[in-house]
Amino acid sequence: MAGRFVRASKYRHIFGKPTKKDICYDNIHISRNAWDTNLVKVNPEYLSVNWDSSGGGAFAVIPLNERGKLPDQIPLFRGHTATVLDTDWNPFNDNIIASASEDGKVFIWEVPQNFTLYTDAEEVPHVSPVHKLGGHTRYRNQLNFAPINYVGQVLFNPAAENILASASGDFTIKLWDVGTGQNALTLKHSDIVQSLSWDASGSMLVTTSRDKKIRVWDVRQERPVHEAPGHAGAKNSRAVWMGEHNRFATTGFSRMSERQIALWEPGRNEPIGGFTMIDSISGVCMPFWDDGSNCLYLAGKGDGNIRYYEYENDKFEYLSEYKSAEPQRGLAFMPRRGINVHDNEVMRAYKTVNDAYVEPISFTVPRRAETFQADIFPPAIGNKPAVSASEWLGGKSGIPAKIDLESIYEGTAPKEVPSDYKPIPKPEPSPLPKAAPKAVEPKEAPKPTVRSPPPTMADQKGSISAMANKYQDNEEAEEEEDETSSFEEISKPPQRGNVRADPPKPVTVPKVQPSSSLATPLTASSHLKSPAGSATPTQMLSPLPKNVENSLDQIKELIEKQTKIINSQNDKIGQLVIEVDSLKKKVNSGSQDQSERIRQLELELEEARS
Repeated sequence: MAGRFVRASKYRHIFGKPTKKDICYDNIHISRNAWDTNLVKVNPEYLSVNWDSSGGGAFAVIPLNERGKLPDQIPLFRGHTATVLDTDWNPFNDNIIASASEDGKVFIWEVPQNFTLYTDAEEVPHVSPVHKLGGHTRYRNQLNFAPINYVGQVLFNPAAENILASASGDFTIKLWDVGTGQNALTLKHSDIVQSLSWDASGSMLVTTSRDKKIRVWDVRQERPVHEAPGHAGAKNSRAVWMGEHNRFATTGFSRMSERQIALWEPGRNEPIGGFTMIDSISGVCMPFWDDGSNCLYLAGKGDGNIRYYEYENDKFEYLSEYKSAEPQRGLAFMPRRGINVHDNEVMRAYKTVNDAYVEPISFTVPRRAETFQADIFPPAIGNKPAVSASEWLGGKSGIPAKIDLESIYEGTAPKEVPSDYKPIPKPEPSPLPKAAPKAVEPKEAPKPTVRSPPPTMADQKGSISAMANKYQDNEEAEEEEDETSSFEEISKPPQRGNVRADPPKPVTVPKVQPSSSLATPLTASSHLKSPAGSATPTQMLSPLPKNVENSLDQIKELIEKQTKIINSQNDKIGQLVIEVDSLKKKVNSGSQDQSERIRQLELELEEARS
């Protein structure tokens, strides 16, 4: 295992949790159109689904709190004369949604107040658009010259109010002021646009195209500021701008139809670190960026797996993979202001399953703490734009104000913070103060440690011989402080501290005779310890009682006698135990004499032990 290194990351153990089918969104008719879009979009209030319907195009809006099996007939958002290909929610108004269709139109819709899928009306009422944006022109298919007039993607500006981009089969991206219905700007391509993504300030746009080119646009100048060759494969490629970073990521295919991922810096003709192969599955990879955790999620069309990577040091570090046996054709991610911070949820996805139901998947960081986890929940983009549509068209840019997710955790009104706000750690115990008590403990360790019970006051009231017996029976107790010693004036000299660590030498210490006449009683008294902290140099040199030396000699003689007595008692006890055990084995013989003998021996054994 030498040389193995595990990269530290607070998102290293992130994992996805599926939802039981009975609380998913069931009985849905997802569009089977083959156009390459995500099919579903979500915000904190509603889920939109491209609907498979006859008689023109439609999509459904499902309130997130209405889970389970939906009614067979639900109100649809109808108005297009052909299939709906894409939808997108207004980031600053959860009730406004835009749709794009094969009929070449872009419609703006408003979800009715108190909207629900459950109604008692005999005829289900449908919702009509509030604005119709028509400006994309027809063009003819290069193969059969049939007229084509579809709009394939719509995407709201993430910073400016009411600015919408729409990509069409006429090789253009049009920028709309939704409030006035005017087509303000047009970005001309040389082929069909396959994907588009805004930067965080809404001033730059990255696009991928069927001509295998990646373009970065200065939108208000209506020109690309950079163009580079993208993925070489023939299948579709996708791009996603990485939030506030000056980077974007792309997914696509190699010439050998291997799925690839690449990291780009605007202005470079090649990706940072080159193209990285993912696998050889044929489905397009849908990329999603989470600016809060600096993580990139990749979901493949036609397979059930969702990979996630952490962006660090200009590299995508692989974290893990959510695996499912149910493949997805569409996927949407919840804006961060709508995640569940109480469950340590850092991201939530909504995937289509079998074109029949939508399953939420919660991506969670496992934490045991029951408080707000500020390190994994930085402030999230709120629902207030940085600039108005007219200001943005005039050249002004900015990043929207953010909201502190801790206010959402506490259940109060969302607290707005500046876009460049960085949370200041609360004055709670930091690692250094937490470690301080541990550093103090070793200093307090030299205090008297109780290894066995010290002699009681009743034992100390006896004669010196009784105290000697106590020392003989509890040799280990000589290593601790005796707070009730009869020699309170005398304490152990500091220079003799190492004697405490030698349990075998309590009796032999008096044999050490230093040259000083005072040293002998001091050394002996080190085994009859005074209360902790009572000894001072002045007390240690104070006059000793005259009978101390005689008492020490008596103690020595009494200890020797007591040792002999205890040894003989131990031998007798051992013999009695052996004899009792042997007689117990023969008790089944039924001999009355043996039973009486056993009882006598047990009595003798109890008396000897007492």
